[in-house]
Amino acid sequence: MTKQDLIQEVARSTGFIQLDIKSTVEELLKQIGKSLDLNSNIEIRGFGTFSLRVRKSRPARNLRTGEEVILPERLVPVFKYSATLRKRISSSISHGVKLPSTTIDKNIS
Repeated sequence: MTKQDLIQEVARSTGFIQLDIKSTVEELLKQIGKSLDLNSNIEIRGFGTFSLRVRKSRPARNLRTGEEVILPERLVPVFKYSATLRKRISSSISHGVKLPSTTIDKNIS
């Protein structure tokens, strides 16, 4: 589901116009981004928590030259879903909801 799909679905289910929903969704995402910029967690009860986690420095390889480089330590955004959301997802799967298929590129090493 894209952001536009989400806006259309919320507008359809609530009866609000898409323009209002769009500005609300964009403001929500902006506020989540601002909180993460301040290294503050965002907890949405019954859904999950957005936070930042430190990814340690690690070696990598420049694919163009083959040269080994060191990627510096950095902050990465993470999402941890709530127990309520986990139960809802598990229930959907056990009731026959088909999962999207995934493809694995065997050329990636």
